[in-house]
Amino acid sequence: MMRSATGVLLLLAATAHAARMSPAFAPATASFTAAATGLRLAPKNGVLGSNMALRGGSGGIQSIVSREVLDSRGNPTVEVDLTTDIGTFRAQVPSGASTGIYEACELRDNDKARYLGKGVIKAVKNIEEKIAPALKGMNPTDQEGIDKKMIEIDGSANKSVLGANAILAVSLAVAKAGAAQKGVPLYKHFADLAGVKKMVMPIPWMNVINGGSHAGNRLAMQEFMIGAIGAKSFKEAVRMSVEVYHALKAVIKKKYGMDACNVGDEGGFAPNIQENKEGLHLLVEAIANAGYTGKIKIGMDVAASEFCKDGKYDLDFKNEASKAEDYLDGDKMLEMYKGFVKDYPVVTIEDPYDQDDWESYTKMTAEMGEIQVVGDDLLVTNPARITTGLEKKACNALLLKVNQIGTISESIKACQMAQAQGWGVMVSHRSGETEDTTIADLVVGLGTGQIKTGAPCRAERTAKYNQLMRIEEELGDQCTYAGENFKNPLK
Repeated sequence: MMRSATGVLLLLAATAHAARMSPAFAPATASFTAAATGLRLAPKNGVLGSNMALRGGSGGIQSIVSREVLDSRGNPTVEVDLTTDIGTFRAQVPSGASTGIYEACELRDNDKARYLGKGVIKAVKNIEEKIAPALKGMNPTDQEGIDKKMIEIDGSANKSVLGANAILAVSLAVAKAGAAQKGVPLYKHFADLAGVKKMVMPIPWMNVINGGSHAGNRLAMQEFMIGAIGAKSFKEAVRMSVEVYHALKAVIKKKYGMDACNVGDEGGFAPNIQENKEGLHLLVEAIANAGYTGKIKIGMDVAASEFCKDGKYDLDFKNEASKAEDYLDGDKMLEMYKGFVKDYPVVTIEDPYDQDDWESYTKMTAEMGEIQVVGDDLLVTNPARITTGLEKKACNALLLKVNQIGTISESIKACQMAQAQGWGVMVSHRSGETEDTTIADLVVGLGTGQIKTGAPCRAERTAKYNQLMRIEEELGDQCTYAGENFKNPLK
């Protein structure tokens, strides 16, 4: 039976009233979808969603409840329910496998009797015993003020006291509550916070071949991505990329057998190959078979810090018998990258060197400035590291991961620093993801024009792409698709 719009609005009003009457109320039963109602009202995960058409409100934070839940790799992570007079807003924190040593501290319990030491009960307790009392009554629209308050409570340089995972969970939930209080979609709230006026839908850089720390094959380089720069809309870009993904599966199955079609942490295929050029060749063949030669380009995340040994790079690092004489220095790696760009449609390369190899980064950016050289482990979304990168001209793009720095406010600052200098910015997921879709709204709100959130496979990845398609539908002709202008879409 079709619900009438009036009936839905009345039920939403009753839900909001129940939330105001009971601070502990989490509207688990108020899970409506646009498909069921015919309206663009989409509460997610049993709580008020990021893009609901809410009435707004004026009350402060009433309560914050936290718990230990699981991420996509089966490891514990932090979840928060933050309640205001509008309702309850849920956020979950992702976790990386290949992490830079300069990232903010992800607090783990280190109790080997629970989850092999990876529990997050300490972070959960820090939220409920230290953060929640300090934030009670604060206005969730004051994102910067709340984030600063948590940083002050922590008092450390890298959020090691409370844990960046504890702080970020609250920061994300605050953003959702702030958007609802203003009565605007989450992406619009982020745009307001960042001063962005132009709504741009991003290129989805889909990681379709997994290697490195994300897969059990011998492939050293971590991600081989496709980006539909020739699409006319985000929705079309998703379709084109999905068609290439399935074409790639057919190519891999034919060449290596069905067991080579197993997927890695981010949903990309993980055939047991070692040569990086072989991975690139597979992509070119799949793109051609799908009919998108010239319209879909290739990106790579090398994650070179994972296989840097004594200043050189071991491309066979998963083999315990690899030989030191086969390691490559920075110059030989540079020649290899030049070969990739010459022989394949590679337009963006992330983390081509170790996180401390500033000299090699600077040389590569100077000699290969026509492509996008992205700093991830090098910069870790940290304004101080970004400043150094700008001074050294070490790269020309930032990978933005909110859990590397630990708050929404600092993430926005990092993005603005990069954009002000003409750098590209790519918003990113982590390999240990959740069903939280905040980064989909964030990439639109910040106008970065690029997102990578895995293959079109595994629900924690497709959730972000699905949310972006909803946002594009909602914006209609008020947004544009980044396309070939993905490096500087706001210009």
